[in-house]
Amino acid sequence: MNSDSVRPAVTELRLSAFKIHRGVTLPLGPLTLLSGGSGSGKSSALQAYAILARLGSGESLARALEEVAGGPSACVPAGARPDGQGRRGFRIGCTVDGPAGPVSLDLAVQAEPELRIVGERLTGCGETLLTTALTDPTRPAVQAAWHTAGATPVTRAPLPDDRLGTSLLPLRVAGKTAGQRLVLAAAEQVVVALRSAFVCDPRPEVMRAVGAGGAEGGCGGDGGGAAGRGAGTGSGVRRSGRGGAAGGAAGKAPGKPGGSGGVGTAGSWGTRGRRGSAGSGEAGGWSHGAQEQCDEGRLRSACDNLPTVLARTSRECARRHAVLVAAVREACVGPVEGLHTVPLRPGGAGVADAAAAVAGAVMGRGDGPGGGSSGAQAGPGAAGAEGVRAVLDRGELGELPVEQLGDGELRFLALALVLLTGPDVLAMDPVGEVPSAHQQMTVLADGMDRCMDHRQARELVSLAVRMTERGHVRLLGTVRDPSVADGLPGVQVLHLGV
Repeated sequence: MNSDSVRPAVTELRLSAFKIHRGVTLPLGPLTLLSGGSGSGKSSALQAYAILARLGSGESLARALEEVAGGPSACVPAGARPDGQGRRGFRIGCTVDGPAGPVSLDLAVQAEPELRIVGERLTGCGETLLTTALTDPTRPAVQAAWHTAGATPVTRAPLPDDRLGTSLLPLRVAGKTAGQRLVLAAAEQVVVALRSAFVCDPRPEVMRAVGAGGAEGGCGGDGGGAAGRGAGTGSGVRRSGRGGAAGGAAGKAPGKPGGSGGVGTAGSWGTRGRRGSAGSGEAGGWSHGAQEQCDEGRLRSACDNLPTVLARTSRECARRHAVLVAAVREACVGPVEGLHTVPLRPGGAGVADAAAAVAGAVMGRGDGPGGGSSGAQAGPGAAGAEGVRAVLDRGELGELPVEQLGDGELRFLALALVLLTGPDVLAMDPVGEVPSAHQQMTVLADGMDRCMDHRQARELVSLAVRMTERGHVRLLGTVRDPSVADGLPGVQVLHLGV
């Protein structure tokens, strides 16, 4: 990325010691695909990026790691031996390019016996802009020193050991000296890039059965990954909720495991009792209730509220909706003349079941890798509680509810919609103080070609090429078959495990 760009972006991901990875550096372009066999660490790489993104959004370390299967200890490289105090951990980092030039962020995280950030380093413009170090293991804080270049070379102060220090600098640095302004510019660049990430993992079984906790089955995947798990509530909604009144109130109960009145999951990971902070309890992280109602028009990670978002996007931008319909036409079997939403009738379907059955038979789902599940659960699942259902107009064959599509077709539809939209339509938390023209969304898509046949996967990558060329969106995805990108311009394929 050109350092003159006004849109900060992560251009390098470092996995110094994370799960299967040791000393791995991944250069990231506008469209980067990771390929490799099962167990090569594709999903782990996206998971590391997602952890950095959540920390950059101001979330606590415990919440940033709550979706890691096995907890923080699972992030420790295999075979890592504990030190004399029984401590083990992992190290990750990234480089963000933008107006301030390349800025590097590196983190050292202690996973055992207590979860905490024990070291952080921010560098740029040939200067060390921030360093933190654990000096007193008995205190839930690290000693920070940031560049000042004034009467004193550095400023020292304690920072909490469960937050990313870089994200706290705008609240602590006055910006009076040239050195302080450099620190602020670098910190803002990193935070803007990290907060512009959207983890997308369309889950067909959840899209078909919203509110049922996610039906078992659906397509087979590559294993875990960074995306979308935790949809056990049926939605998988990620919300920041920082600074909410409930979080602030709950966070004042001292000495409870996990902070915030003890409701956080960090208690089971050995986080010391500490005073909670706003946003680290139920009001922060993954929230529900009124906040969920407000965000129904924003697409969630699992894409379970796709009908509501389609209703919104089709009204707001007819041109992009037409591009979406054209892409879906290429990916689906059978005719596709339109894509729209219809009101969901109370207690029943909003379209003719007979016509849907005929259209389903014509599609011949389930015959190949792109078919996946036949979608026999044709109830109101994909409409959810929003009162609308998304349907395909199949011309003479009638209308087909999208929940009756195969798994590959459902995932294609959801991922294509994400690529054609922006932060305002996605359930993410970009920096509100920075104009959207100065931000660049990064989509993290684990198992991008999961459940799709070669034709569908290639059409999706082709769409990604067209959208990333415009400069407003970037994509980091994993694929099983790297040949889906053969001959396509601007696609960087990194082969892991070779």
